[in-house]
Amino acid sequence: MTKETMKAVGLIKYLPIDDAESLMDVELEKPVPAGKDILVKVKAISVNPVDVKVRSPKRRVEEAPRVLGWDVAGVVEQVGEDCTLFRPGDEVYYAGSIKRAGGNSEYHLVDERIVGSKPAALSYAEAAALPLTSITAWEGLFDRLGISTGKADNAGKTLLIIGAAGGVGSIAIQLAKHAGLTVIGTASRPESAQWAKGLGADHVINHFEEFCHSCRLPD
Repeated sequence: MTKETMKAVGLIKYLPIDDAESLMDVELEKPVPAGKDILVKVKAISVNPVDVKVRSPKRRVEEAPRVLGWDVAGVVEQVGEDCTLFRPGDEVYYAGSIKRAGGNSEYHLVDERIVGSKPAALSYAEAAALPLTSITAWEGLFDRLGISTGKADNAGKTLLIIGAAGGVGSIAIQLAKHAGLTVIGTASRPESAQWAKGLGADHVINHFEEFCHSCRLPD
């Protein structure tokens, strides 16, 4: 039986990004799900610092093309025999495991236990932009800082978010406001400040200027 193949973007050598062979179009065997894995037909992926760090120039050479891209949104194509959370046709999004092949391919295998149902209100591109930044913001606020998720616990408390208009900062603003915190964000450009305010920041200050505890916060 002839095995099915799929298109993907991968690398063999870790070359500067301006090298024509730093990322290449390749054809790989289409994976088959087993156990808790689901096979996702990829609709959108996003590029994150982890992609840049993984493919940064180094002497290492891969025996087979390595596929990057761990933020994925798509539709479940097939499921493994032990899957109970999803079925073919479900729309999903997730941050895949960096220990496995990424999602810069037509199809992608992922453990269903780290997958979420794609919000119906979001496009595939919008959903693919969320997983890693959202996980980072959540873990930073609630796991590392130990902030309570209950609004009553956070009454009268204030959180300063440095780089509020960035990817993680943008999500952190929304999570913090949902948890009942007053949010002060930092941003330098007028459009960045407006973006942070639009996401719910109560105050925005310029991180290139002095922070003065006795100064009145800007409106």
